[in-house]
Amino acid sequence: MFELQFDESKCHACVTRDCLTRCQYMDLDAQAAGIEMEKIISGQDSRVLHECRTCYACEEYCPTGNHPFYLIVKRQEELGITPLPDPIIRQGIQVGVPFRGDPEITEINGPVLNMGVFSPLARLAQGKLFEDLTRISTDSRKMHHFFCQLMYLHFARTSVINQRLPGVIETISAYKPTEVVHFHDECYGTYTSYAPAFGIEVPFRSIHLFEHLYNRLTELREEIRPVNYKVAYQRPCSSRLSPDAHAYVDKIFDLIGAEHVSRRYVDENALCCGSTIVSQKQEGSRRFCLELQEENIEDMKQAGAELCIFNCPACMQTMGKQVAENGIMPIWMSDLCRMAIGETPA
Repeated sequence: MFELQFDESKCHACVTRDCLTRCQYMDLDAQAAGIEMEKIISGQDSRVLHECRTCYACEEYCPTGNHPFYLIVKRQEELGITPLPDPIIRQGIQVGVPFRGDPEITEINGPVLNMGVFSPLARLAQGKLFEDLTRISTDSRKMHHFFCQLMYLHFARTSVINQRLPGVIETISAYKPTEVVHFHDECYGTYTSYAPAFGIEVPFRSIHLFEHLYNRLTELREEIRPVNYKVAYQRPCSSRLSPDAHAYVDKIFDLIGAEHVSRRYVDENALCCGSTIVSQKQEGSRRFCLELQEENIEDMKQAGAELCIFNCPACMQTMGKQVAENGIMPIWMSDLCRMAIGETPA
């Protein structure tokens, strides 16, 4: 079984303990954070294992890239401390099991678009921005063969990810892609962050959807007409695994003439949409989730946002309606980019 590449000496030498002191959902100073992290490293119980909201942010906060969140999830599983109720975990794990036979695979020998389990959202990947990509995972009946499995970090089940992920990688690799553009942040984070952290080999080159959109928009620069909207971006938890790709958010907005409003909950200070928090075991999780969403949306309103830009389907499903009810239009990043080149959004 694959093992997490974690360097204890980096944590022992850390002074800031940013992974925990910067957490938006736990209150820990540097001294307390150091004590709790030492417990986690040594395999002991810690309040962090019970209070973690599984937002992934500590992966980004760690100044040495030492994977504190992956370690937290690994310890949760080892000690039987699950963030979600057991029935939800059992049911959720069954959802990701590949079924209904193997997908039909044709060697592409070129760039491909991996929709993961979101083949029903293929309408979002149309037009000039995607015309150079061959879409894989097109059959909704067999899309779980392309499911990156990283969702199970929220379930404290790295064992499930490590068991299934090599098969998913094998399926994608069978297309012989020169590069793989990932529709979902979670897939990109799986192959560029999680897999290397656990020593899982990935034989293809991964491209984040936003990097692809930016590059195509640059090629089509003469067709761009500024959208002239004030926008807020709802950053998904899985984006924390790929801060390099998050930089393309502002690059895209600048290129298409969208004003990214200045607000509190943005970039490294972004708030989770709450889709996984709402069902967690912690007392008052549902109320906490609603308050979190209200605070987030109010922040967008106060900043004058006209549009809320989404990339994660879970975020859109969780917050899209509430955003609209507060007078802010929810829209996919790909649709906003298509609007900029005169295309009709999905």
